[in-house]
Amino acid sequence: MDLKLTLRSRALLLIVLCSGNPGHETQKRESDFELIDKSIVRKGREEAIYEMHEELLSDKPYETYMEYYNQTSTDFILLGLFPSSTSGLFLFIFIALIFLMALIGNLTMTRLILLDIHLHTPMYFLLSQLSLIDLSYISTIVPKMASAFLFGNKSISFIGCGIQSFFFLTLAGTETLLLTSMAYDRYVAICCPLHYRIRMNKRICVLMILGSWMMGSVNSCAHTIYALHIPYCRSRIINHFFCDVPAMLTLACMDTWVYEYTVFVSTTLFLVFPFIVIVCSYGRILLAICHMHSGEGRKKAYSTCSTHLTVVTFYYAPFAYTYLHPRSLRSPAEDKVLAVFYTILTPMLNPIIYSLRNKEVMGAFSRLTQRICSV
Repeated sequence: MDLKLTLRSRALLLIVLCSGNPGHETQKRESDFELIDKSIVRKGREEAIYEMHEELLSDKPYETYMEYYNQTSTDFILLGLFPSSTSGLFLFIFIALIFLMALIGNLTMTRLILLDIHLHTPMYFLLSQLSLIDLSYISTIVPKMASAFLFGNKSISFIGCGIQSFFFLTLAGTETLLLTSMAYDRYVAICCPLHYRIRMNKRICVLMILGSWMMGSVNSCAHTIYALHIPYCRSRIINHFFCDVPAMLTLACMDTWVYEYTVFVSTTLFLVFPFIVIVCSYGRILLAICHMHSGEGRKKAYSTCSTHLTVVTFYYAPFAYTYLHPRSLRSPAEDKVLAVFYTILTPMLNPIIYSLRNKEVMGAFSRLTQRICSV
């Protein structure tokens, strides 16, 4: 009896560790245990001990149960930004208003730059791409979040989670590089005005944008493929409001130190280096502004640069804290709050920041309004 209980405990422990959802197969496993017990009685003590020892120590049980689990339980559960409550309708209305503000603001900014000939410059061409990225950004995260608030459906399929992660990482990496390109554009315009048309011609702008998208996509593919191919053997409850890969990997049943190293490398390439370039660019810009003799030119340069610095700070700071701060020193609640800044608030506020402090954008908006009213 002691032998059977010991073997039963070892088998149960192995199944629980490898499955992560042991409840739904209870009857099947109990029948398996009965077969184990009968095998012990029928074949004799020594032979049964040897066979059970070989099976428990082999990789076959692990692979069998992991394969079965990954094939049958493919949904993740997103806990969301707030715990479940009766205020789901209020939260849905609130997040829907934010989404509409971001949608209208970014579409308006893109349309203004496209239609107004006065805004057909490299700076506004890059700004139009930023608006498109912000629009895609918030469209990747908010609809699923709003659905969870309204209907209480927090599940997301395995493939759906991978798609959301891919688009999020692609857009995040692309935006950091695009903000760097915008800082370089301001540097050339203020510090090297005579060479501006050469250094920032249309071909260079297109290459900057395509390069940002390509690098962001390659980085995203690497992280997403890794996340989709690791075994998940614990509960599939993600303590986040979207499929953030680091949050997903807390559910993995393997050592993820390799991925944590790649996160550090990616963060360095897509956050640290671009931020250093931006700081150096604006350091040179501030020196150039201080030596300007024209008060009007100094005011215009300062207004343009301060607007971009506001956006950079609002976007980079929470991102850097989340991905450069050791995971052991931060909590999931902190990660979710900080993620709100770069996934929801920044896409909503960027059009407002760039329009309210920019006379050219406001002038283009007035001209477009007059054109519409005169029709």
